[in-house]
Amino acid sequence: MTAALQKKRPDTAFGFDNSYVRLPQRFFATQVPTQVAEPWLIKLNEPLAKELGLDVDILKRDGAAIFSGNLVPEGAEPLAMAYAGHQFGQFVPLLGDGRAILLGEVIDRNGQRRDIQLKGAGQTPFSRRGDGRAALGPVLREYIISEAMFALGIPATRALAAVLTGEGVRREEILPGAVFTRVAASHIRVGTFQYLAAAGDEDGIKALADHVIERHYPELKAAENPYLALYESVCDRQAALIARWLQVGFIHGVMNTDNMTISGETIDFGPCAFMDIYDPMQVFSSIDQHGRYAYANQPGIGQWNLARLGEALLPLIDADKDKAIEHANAIIKAYGERFHAFWLQGMRGKIGLTSTEDGDLELIQSLLALMQAESADFTLTFRRLSILAGDETAEAAFASAFREPAATAGWLASWRERLSGDPQTPSDRAAAMKQVNPAFIPRNHRVEQAIEAAVQDGDFSLFEALLTVLSHPYDEQPAFAAYMDPPKPEERVLQTFCGT
Repeated sequence: MTAALQKKRPDTAFGFDNSYVRLPQRFFATQVPTQVAEPWLIKLNEPLAKELGLDVDILKRDGAAIFSGNLVPEGAEPLAMAYAGHQFGQFVPLLGDGRAILLGEVIDRNGQRRDIQLKGAGQTPFSRRGDGRAALGPVLREYIISEAMFALGIPATRALAAVLTGEGVRREEILPGAVFTRVAASHIRVGTFQYLAAAGDEDGIKALADHVIERHYPELKAAENPYLALYESVCDRQAALIARWLQVGFIHGVMNTDNMTISGETIDFGPCAFMDIYDPMQVFSSIDQHGRYAYANQPGIGQWNLARLGEALLPLIDADKDKAIEHANAIIKAYGERFHAFWLQGMRGKIGLTSTEDGDLELIQSLLALMQAESADFTLTFRRLSILAGDETAEAAFASAFREPAATAGWLASWRERLSGDPQTPSDRAAAMKQVNPAFIPRNHRVEQAIEAAVQDGDFSLFEALLTVLSHPYDEQPAFAAYMDPPKPEERVLQTFCGT
């Protein structure tokens, strides 16, 4: 099927309203997806499709063709976005979507504009030496993790569909090919601004900033300095986001500037992972050889990335460069303070506090230090503490998460003393803690088991079961109790990999 014929078939599943394509041509390259051999729909996220206002019946009928790129829906204007980025601290002036194609934008049932993008849809002008394709394993990983993040209440891109292509892709071996359909508030990144700044394109930076304000921060149009306010707002959203990552033990794994969104959503679930045993310097990503993006380094890396955004925005902030730098520096300094406030507020909730006292930070840090020293599981520790808050008989179960259970006695005594001055009842406290301390996370070994079953045996039952469990992470689910368990020593996953 030719590209021209590929676009002609009418389809009313989508009501596209594409704004990014109306920006200057240098921001992107038009690109029709590459055809695949035998597409097969693995999974359609029907609740999300309905939220987006899509016609689910049409998607059930034509989803394999649409989400593989074989059938481009009516109204789509496919493109690959241009952007730059600092990758592990090294600046690359042109990266762009090397295997992702933005079909277009829809306005969802809440009036929000959302991108619909195919990931693994073939080569683009930005592919460099890549094949533009995705393997099944990384597609399933991104589907699982993005939907888990959504259920946890953490801003993130969403999974709309996954499709097998019927073709192999060459990595270390030949693997089943797949395409992932990603939904985002937008795919505009810090690196998008860097791309224009590196070219000295001040008109482009302004056009992009105006687009971002209109799309994501319309309330800033009335600000005295809308571009300075934009910078402050992006920094604030990222501070809140990264605080939430730390509160559930999430490690992004590849926090390059091209993987930091302007909207404040988590994006790109490649070599990411959730911690089992608490270790602030934990790294899973196979490509993070020096721990740049370790768990505890993420807040600082966020600040570093946002400083690069500030550099790109300087011409808009003030015509006087010295004044622009002064204003931007004040905001990037405040990022650290805002992150700490978001993190401390969230951690107070995790240990059951609603009031504020000077010693709260020390109490939280002493628990984390104890968890590290005693090799305690991050998620299990906080969930069992939630149960203990409402049931004193649960102390033994809480302590059993630590290598030496008796080591918890001193901290528990300090915690109970602090709780005595907090106004909640034990039952209310326990209920509130269970709403911020999940019982279920995407345990690395469970994710790998689901991927292995699908890749090796074509068995998607573990994938489906994991999605079911993770859709209600804060609920007790007795039928899936085993999914709460940390991995056995032989099940531990020590490295995760980028899908390229």
